[in-house]
Amino acid sequence: MVPQSHRFESPRAVMRRALELASRGLGHVEPNPPVGAVIVDDNLQLLGEGYHQQFGGPHAEVHALAAAGESANGATIFVTLEPCAHHGKTPPCADAVIRAGLKRVVVAMQDPAPHVDGSGIERIRQAGIEVEVGLLEPEAQRLTAPFVKRITTGRPWIIAKWAMTLDGKIASHTTHSQWISNATSRQVVHQLRGRCDAVMVGIGTALADDPRLTARPPGPRTASRIVVDSRARLPITSQLVQTARETPLLVAVLDSAPDAACAALSDAGAEVLRLPGDGNDHVSLPALLDELGRRKMTNILVEGGAGLLGGLHDAGLIDECQVFIAPKLVGGASAPSPLGGRGLEQIPQSGSFAHVDVEMLEGDLFVRGWVKHD
Repeated sequence: MVPQSHRFESPRAVMRRALELASRGLGHVEPNPPVGAVIVDDNLQLLGEGYHQQFGGPHAEVHALAAAGESANGATIFVTLEPCAHHGKTPPCADAVIRAGLKRVVVAMQDPAPHVDGSGIERIRQAGIEVEVGLLEPEAQRLTAPFVKRITTGRPWIIAKWAMTLDGKIASHTTHSQWISNATSRQVVHQLRGRCDAVMVGIGTALADDPRLTARPPGPRTASRIVVDSRARLPITSQLVQTARETPLLVAVLDSAPDAACAALSDAGAEVLRLPGDGNDHVSLPALLDELGRRKMTNILVEGGAGLLGGLHDAGLIDECQVFIAPKLVGGASAPSPLGGRGLEQIPQSGSFAHVDVEMLEGDLFVRGWVKHD
């Protein structure tokens, strides 16, 4: 935490601190959004700060007000998301702000959730408190994008992850793929698994790699494992099925999948989800995402293979890519690339990504970006 004696150089610096605090809740607060709050006096002297630490626990404003105590009276609170005005697992934060005697509230972005959507801001203004909205709004939108997508579309945020060689291969022509990326890159993947609601693969990857798809060491969330398996071919002897009673396993199959195979998976502890097809004897990916959204899953990590990733790309369902590029050459005309499916007919005239970050991980190139959707 910042020392209590800290004085911020500008209002933007205060909001940046609130955003930094909010990010600490990622993986802990879903399906709620991450939120941070900072209380300062007229000279931007820190009085108290806090963030939403876990789902069902006190919200950011409550933590900040508790830290500030009586000094909050007449002060300003900077909060990354509009204070709520409804009773959920906790009382309305707007009421706490009003009771504390704050004279000003600076909000980065309005909460688009139907049960909020400006009502918190309006309640605070009606109490005679000045409210400013929009400071560092783009940064707040980036932080809350997965929450906003789920709350506005009913579907989770889809993160496509793959590791590939410098010549764009995710395996050799013999299907050998371990290990393309280095140990540092793989540790980043485990950290990502540990904050997602589910890790998803296609049946081809499940058969070829026999993965566990768990986070090692465990993270703040225990991700469900999802296998998109139209014909229920996942072996009972696979590591995924063998650990299904320890870590949730969902197998998405077609309505027409063999009853005996589905029953065997269910008897072994897996949940079998029967879904409609896409017309090509594959599970409908939009229908699957709709179901995951109904279960309030916010972040889904898709780790392959080329068929599943290609299908998601063709349908415009990927929101973010996290790609690890190793300084290795494999070659081979039949060696798979990350995205299968139909693909585009022409090369895009502009970049496919927004908010691109590039980092070196002990020799691997780590590229992250949001997929642009027209």
